[in-house]
Amino acid sequence: MTDLSAEAVPVRPNAALRAVRESMRMSQEELARAVRNAGDQLGEPNGCDKRTVQRWEAGLVSAPRGNYARALEYVTGQPITNLGFDGSDEQSGMSRRQAIGIAAAATVIPISEAKAKGPLTGIWRSRYEYPSSSRGKTFSSSHHVLVIQHGARVQVRSLQGSGAGLVRMDLSVDGSVATGTWSEDTSETGYYRGARYSGAIQLKIDPSGHRMSGQWVGYGRSFDINTGPWTLDLVSADTSKAVVEQYNRPVEPADA
Repeated sequence: MTDLSAEAVPVRPNAALRAVRESMRMSQEELARAVRNAGDQLGEPNGCDKRTVQRWEAGLVSAPRGNYARALEYVTGQPITNLGFDGSDEQSGMSRRQAIGIAAAATVIPISEAKAKGPLTGIWRSRYEYPSSSRGKTFSSSHHVLVIQHGARVQVRSLQGSGAGLVRMDLSVDGSVATGTWSEDTSETGYYRGARYSGAIQLKIDPSGHRMSGQWVGYGRSFDINTGPWTLDLVSADTSKAVVEQYNRPVEPADA
């Protein structure tokens, strides 16, 4: 006799992950390769292959293991909960000021031991200034960026529709200072015609946890060394899909 007291839970395809993959113009094999490469860069090797991605997209996995989840976030620039998975990392419930204070006083936590997302996670407004020697002027560029923190490691990725070009940072936090690298893929239709620039950056984290400010350094078009100010201001600690979509737009003067 069939037991009708317990119904099987239907498996639902992970449409969110598939949509993000397709928006990045990646095949399942390409996403798997990118996740493996990200794991190597993060010091957390994984065995992601095309079959793994197929299982994810088929909805057979509700929450990937931590090293896979962090690699997916690194590749897509999205929190794991926005990729159609259950979020096992919960916020501690304390204020950002308290969390920043604790982080500043604590020993740096290795990424492999970090479980909860850090206090810097959120959507921030990014603004930097850069000199143009060929035009003899200083310009500025603004984006909305998604910040994800795990332990001492912080990744920053600009929202695709929030500004010309795509900006990213990979930072390491030590107390109230974040140090790391930045890169920008400029707009194909802009003055720099899709050129890629990169360099180093160091930011001071305000005690409130609502602002990071500092200086970037990098090479210009003529291989001269340039530098300038870079600031990030928190606009929302919510990184849900709806809020990400809300800020996936150009930064308006009223936002600055």
